[in-house]
Amino acid sequence: MKLNFGLKQKNILSRLGENIKLARLRRKLSTRSLAERSGIAVSTLVNIETGSPSVSLGNYLQVLTVLRLEEDLLLIADKDPIGRQIQDAGLVVKKRAPKKKDTLSAIKHVIDKGDSVEPIFG
Repeated sequence: MKLNFGLKQKNILSRLGENIKLARLRRKLSTRSLAERSGIAVSTLVNIETGSPSVSLGNYLQVLTVLRLEEDLLLIADKDPIGRQIQDAGLVVKKRAPKKKDTLSAIKHVIDKGDSVEPIFG
């Protein structure tokens, strides 16, 4: 299957790969060492660091886990301002607050109005 990415998507993957490479270098890990710890081939790690679109998200997660950066994936689509605007536009806004239901207070529950049944003791 041929993946069709535009220039913007390629640039994003390239930056992601570069960020992962910089994180590896800051930790003074070789490509071989990080690949072994991640359980992937060195060629896969090289593809990740160059931003190849053919690498699975699972492989990215394995590398990020070794680098202790896996929580960063949780930031993806976390804020989603466009999605929230779409959601908010579809919300039905009521013109007034709903009426309060008549509920008995705790005291009214225990007051005997004289119509309770006598308890039967056996």
